[in-house]
Amino acid sequence: MKEGIFITFEGIEASGKTTQAKMLYSYLKEKGYRTVLTREPGGTELGKRIRDILLSHCEENFPQIAELFLYEADRNIHVHNVIKLGLQKGKVVVSDRFYHSTLAYQHYARGIDFRLVNYLNEVASEGLKPDITFLLDLDVDLAFSRLKKLDRIESEGIEFHKKVREGFLQIAELEPDRVVVIRADGSPEEIFSEVLQTLKSKKIIA
Repeated sequence: MKEGIFITFEGIEASGKTTQAKMLYSYLKEKGYRTVLTREPGGTELGKRIRDILLSHCEENFPQIAELFLYEADRNIHVHNVIKLGLQKGKVVVSDRFYHSTLAYQHYARGIDFRLVNYLNEVASEGLKPDITFLLDLDVDLAFSRLKKLDRIESEGIEFHKKVREGFLQIAELEPDRVVVIRADGSPEEIFSEVLQTLKSKKIIA
């Protein structure tokens, strides 16, 4: 049974979610919470190998279904080896991405059937859902002005990532109680202040 707190950050590339996850982790540690900081893909040793495959440029054709399966494989390993263990010990688990990213990228942007992606998300996560998800929403052109060397996913092009952004926003509309949208064009400190205010107002943390 889940006993800890599970918090996730989502958003397009360069939206600042990794920064916010790290800031929240540091804050919670300072406040005495037992906290785990992790990410998808690559939150485990096996996951790091999968992440390398997923993000590295490759001349060989990379089928969309194969890509989906790799993300789900990473997730199931992640759930077993990091997330569930942390929650069972009563820890706060902070993750940079979870299954909402797979819906946004593989369904809304790639066009893979929603029912398939949703089913595989459910299987891989074993029904585990975040207590709260922060969606950091940012204009795609602004986000990509922050990037320099692009990985395989980042190289998909602006139109692809606009679909990802729209996908995230649609997900937020479908799950208003769980997904909190925060504009990500402010300073990291301004965004983090809103994150903390939300967590406290929802009594997720003291």
